[in-house]
Amino acid sequence: MPRQEGQVTPEMLNTLGAYIWALDYGSVLVFALTGALVASRAQLDIIGFIFMASLTAVGGGTLRDLVLGRDPVFWVAQPELIGIATAAAVLVFWTAHLLESRYRWLLWLDAIALAVAVPAGVGVALVGGYGPVIVVIAGVITGTMGGLMRDVVGNEVPLILKGSELYLTCAFGGAVVALMLAWLGLPRPVALSGGGLSVFLLRAGTLIWGWSLPVYKPRPPRMRG
Repeated sequence: MPRQEGQVTPEMLNTLGAYIWALDYGSVLVFALTGALVASRAQLDIIGFIFMASLTAVGGGTLRDLVLGRDPVFWVAQPELIGIATAAAVLVFWTAHLLESRYRWLLWLDAIALAVAVPAGVGVALVGGYGPVIVVIAGVITGTMGGLMRDVVGNEVPLILKGSELYLTCAFGGAVVALMLAWLGLPRPVALSGGGLSVFLLRAGTLIWGWSLPVYKPRPPRMRG
């Protein structure tokens, strides 16, 4: 029987699942590098490096899976992801001193990780058949929560709370773009890639040209004459 227009076949789901799998692996690796860089700035030992790298690498995806009720959580089903985070931590432990500006590297690696993690979260929610609001939230959670945990534990000012960084805006915008492209009928991997590219371009614009949105500024109290 010919496939009806818009129908999702098992082959398409297998292809999308493999693509999401690749996104999860990529985000774990790059987020782990950022977590290890924060550990180097805090001058932790090797176990501290591994903890920070692993927390950052799987934090967002873990929260996403718990919210969506996925069982088991992605890194429990694929424990080799912790091995990837550990390897990244060891690498940074021995090489971080070679970097001229670890914070600059942190920002750019984090931009790459955000651009990979957001479409991974969107893809997981799409496969689960959730509505648009949940799809966007899943993308934002996956992209931002690991970095938030990293910054809080590492005693850094969280990037997500810096209005000048557009961090949350980049994640939200990329998730919306991915969802819109999927609605337009593009293949899901293409739609997710478009969302990830949008995240990176927005984040790069913030880092290079200082793009920002107006932030709230309370008015001073009026003086009574």
